[in-house]
Formats: sequence, C-alpha cells, structure tokens
Amino acid sequence: MNREQILLVYDSECPACDAYCQMVNIRACVGDLCTVNARENSAIMEQLTSQGLDIDQGMVLKMGDQLYYGADAIHALALIGSRSGIFNRLNYWMFKSKAASSVLYPMLKCCRNLLLKLLRKTKINNLNSPFND
Repeated sequence: MNREQILLVYDSECPACDAYCQMVNIRACVGDLCTVNARENSAIMEQLTSQGLDIDQGMVLKMGDQLYYGADAIHALALIGSRSGIFNRLNYWMFKSKAASSVLYPMLKCCRNLLLKLLRKTKINNLNSPFND
C-alpha cells in the first residue's frame, strides 16, 4: 500500500525555516512528509510559479491536489502534525487555530526577511518581481 506523499516547499537557506521544516512531523496515518527546497528547480516550483504563488511570501504544503499557502500551510501542518515531542506539541498548540495562524505567520515571515538580510541571503523571487530584495 502506497502512502500519500505530502510536499512541504520552503526556503532551505533560511535557518529558521529549515529548522522548522526539519523538526515538524506529521501523523503516520496521514502520509509521508517530503521537504522540497524552493531554491532548486522542480516540478512543484514550476506549478507554484505558474499559479502566481510567491514562495518568498509563504511556504506551501501540497496534499493531493490541494495547495495550502502561508498561514494556511502552517495551520494545516499543525492539524495533521504528530503530537510527539515538545516541538510538535507546541506547533499544534500555536497553529491549530486558523485565526492564530493568520496573526502569527506574518510575524514569522517578517523575522525570516530580517534574518535573510542579516545573513546577506537573497530572496528566491520565483515570480521575478522587481524590487523583491
């Protein structure tokens, strides 16, 4: 029996994003979580770009044909997440509410942008937007 492959697309050059995506676990009954580096060319990145999703504005969770973007992605991860370990219990507690996710995610995104500037890392800019530095 093949388990569903669930994709989590994120910026692996952001230390905070990378740490989060390496630590988050989903329940075994949901499927297998596979992380995808948004800085590498891939079919999923082509799909996201063609749909106008700016990966610099939010991570993406793909479950089947459904895409969850930004705050919705972190909220969905909390709901399908494992409750084992302190990190995953904290993740569930913080992001189980759609309203809380909508408030907290922009703050996390702001921290990511500041961290990238401090580390002198460029944004991904998959939509080739001018002034996206």
